[in-house]
Amino acid sequence: MSYLQTFQVFPNLPEPLSFLYKLSRNLWWCWQKDAVELFRRIEPKQWELSGNNPIVFSTQVSQKRLAELAEDSSFLAQMNKIQTRFDREVLDAKKGYEFVFGNKGVIAYFSMEFGLHVSLPLFAGGLGVLAGDHLKSASDMNIPLVGVGLMYRQGYFQQYLNQEGWQQEEYPETDLFQMPVRRAKTTNNEDCIVSLESPMGQVFISVWEVRVGRIPLYLLDTNLKENSQDVRKITGRLYEGDSRIRLAQEMVLGIGGMRALAALGVDPLVCHMNEGHSAFSSLERLAQTMETENIDLKTALQVVPRTTVFTTHTPVSAGHDEFPADMVLPYIHPLEKRLDATAEHILSFGQPRGSDKNAPLSMFILGLRMAEYCNGVSHLHGHVARRMWSSVWPGRPEEEVPISHVTNGVHSATWVASENATLFERYLGPDWHLQSRNKQLVDRIDEIYDEELWRAHEMSRSRLIRTCRQYMVHQYGRRNAPKSAMEAAETVLDQDVLTIAFARRFASYKRAHLLLNDPERLKALLHSETRPVQIIFAGKAHPKDHDGKVLIHQLFQFIQKEGLSHRMVFLENYDMYLGMQLVQGADIWLNTPRRPLEACGTSGMKAALNGVLNVSILDGWWCEGYSEHRGWRIGNGEEYHDPAYQDAVESQALYNVLENDVIPCFYERKGGDAPERWIRMMKESMKISLLQFSGRRMVEEYAKRFYLPAARSKKDLLKNEAAEAKRFVSQLERLRSEWQHLRIEPPNRAQEGPFRIGESIHVTTRVHLGKLRPEDVDVELYYGIVKSFESLSGSKAALMSVEKELGDGDYLYRGEFACEHAGRFGFTARIMPRADFWIQNRPGFITWAEQ
Repeated sequence: MSYLQTFQVFPNLPEPLSFLYKLSRNLWWCWQKDAVELFRRIEPKQWELSGNNPIVFSTQVSQKRLAELAEDSSFLAQMNKIQTRFDREVLDAKKGYEFVFGNKGVIAYFSMEFGLHVSLPLFAGGLGVLAGDHLKSASDMNIPLVGVGLMYRQGYFQQYLNQEGWQQEEYPETDLFQMPVRRAKTTNNEDCIVSLESPMGQVFISVWEVRVGRIPLYLLDTNLKENSQDVRKITGRLYEGDSRIRLAQEMVLGIGGMRALAALGVDPLVCHMNEGHSAFSSLERLAQTMETENIDLKTALQVVPRTTVFTTHTPVSAGHDEFPADMVLPYIHPLEKRLDATAEHILSFGQPRGSDKNAPLSMFILGLRMAEYCNGVSHLHGHVARRMWSSVWPGRPEEEVPISHVTNGVHSATWVASENATLFERYLGPDWHLQSRNKQLVDRIDEIYDEELWRAHEMSRSRLIRTCRQYMVHQYGRRNAPKSAMEAAETVLDQDVLTIAFARRFASYKRAHLLLNDPERLKALLHSETRPVQIIFAGKAHPKDHDGKVLIHQLFQFIQKEGLSHRMVFLENYDMYLGMQLVQGADIWLNTPRRPLEACGTSGMKAALNGVLNVSILDGWWCEGYSEHRGWRIGNGEEYHDPAYQDAVESQALYNVLENDVIPCFYERKGGDAPERWIRMMKESMKISLLQFSGRRMVEEYAKRFYLPAARSKKDLLKNEAAEAKRFVSQLERLRSEWQHLRIEPPNRAQEGPFRIGESIHVTTRVHLGKLRPEDVDVELYYGIVKSFESLSGSKAALMSVEKELGDGDYLYRGEFACEHAGRFGFTARIMPRADFWIQNRPGFITWAEQ
């Protein structure tokens, strides 16, 4: 049929229930347990069948049922209570976290994916769920933030296994009418549509808006009739394998995202790039800054980086996107006039220093070059990132590479089990998730009765087992399994057995196979008559990751051939809903990455929040979270050069931990009571998750360390016709022109050793500054423990001062440092710019002492 027009019909809500419409259109409901219960109360079975999607659910509730609820005083009382809190936490912008961003100042948070709820299939895994938790936490704290992402019409794939256990992928079409989206409106109250130039022609982009509590999330969509079929595919699938489509996606996200914000009347004080996918936003932001502030590119380059945050989540160099120069240039040519620069010069912002003009553009390097505030997502990942990218700063010690860390956190109210939420409300107070940084409050978890907490956890485990059985019945049914297999699927797993969950992306470095390295030992654990164990696996392999698919296949075949399906299951199509069941209902959260390839691992934080104990390699967040009082470690944080040897050693360590520590602790019952030692560890896990690994702590850290300084910086930089930014341009140009002439001789110490603790070493050095003056630079003593012939560890820097001007740009500097510890130490001297953080940390501005 041609010219078919569609329309949507919703029930006619009686006036007393009108708030339900508003509630269903704001994702605030999904982290409010009583709001979820309100929807479920309407029609419990239908709520589950709708996939917990209130918009789908609203089309399935009869008009008769709605009329009954409109006169149900109990239901209305519950709804009105939720509405009062909704008005306070969503509509009343005067409450909450205090900031100095001004009336219109916002942070724009760019991410390739956002995991907010299973009903919005706009995410693939941890990166997206982290972004979703970031928005939710920002809403709770009333931080003026807007999200920018892509509206995928197929999103990430849905997974199922065939008869042999090989992963298959499906890409169902996303139904916008089943999502809480609306057209974003420009300042003229028109539908927001922007465009950008591409090799495929003009790309038109429409903008959708999703409300996440107080936070608007803007989603960019190229599926428009004005676009060609190829252009429409840009926002088709998440993480498209075709590099040309992938590049187009990142152009739409970055350049299109900034243009959308401008059309919506949003001029962000700060931009936060969540991974390098959105780094092109900095190019459009440069152009917009030049146009709105009437400044040149050099000046804009002193403004944009100082007001940009860049977070990297990927601890593997190959995991960062790179695009051939000839593929990128057609997108950059249209920016030449606006930036008053050649396309080759613009391209160089994302190329390694000194590389050929045809070198690929690295999205990571572009992100680094355009952001003063760069961070990894755990303490260990910060070290890994500094080591990975130290080549960008030649001559700089690895520990001084300007990449810090902000350890990830999780949105507690989203991930806590309803049973645990009830306990928290009773013992910590109704606003417990808004006060998770209050140690005195969080310590009240110790007051929860052991029996009460254990029964709550048993209910979560029972719910998980029911979910597993439902999944297994569905999986067997899809494969047309015989009746006997279907009946067996209905009874998989036991509700009283120690339950281990391994749920994550099936990539080789995450080592799902580690438990299979000793099959006989594993079967002994599963078949124990007195202390049995059961294991739940879940996770997707990337469609292009053959090795990951092989792991799933091997696991599937092992379960089938060994007849372990009652004690060991693989659940298909791992998503937020299944993840929530697992982190709430398992007893052990197992994590076996090959250190140091796990950037963070937030699923372990979600498990800890629910009293699920972690058994993990000391990688990612667990390096910070581990204590023998709240979980177990596999190994001692070693790193190996031989992967096969590492797997052999750590698989045995894993079995030892399970056999000697975990299993005895779980089944340690006195008189049939709850396991007291296990419950103590559960409470410690809950406390550390709330105090140190909550989304509130994470966003608060971003705000204090990055957002607030960056916002203040932008205001200062642009005052008085950008006088401060122009001063930085002059300083930078002067340093660049003169730095090559700087020289510093090796420092001479005034006395010979040996030295004793408490004594000071006095040194002098001759420095040639050329046309620069002492007030332009810092001359430093650099000292520390000798690590190797040419490197130090635990290094410190001490300022030296001018003792004498020698003429012709030469100076004699003097300095000293104290002997604080015994050992073998070394020292040298160096010259650094005396400048703010951004200029001081530009590559090339460091000169070391030499003969």
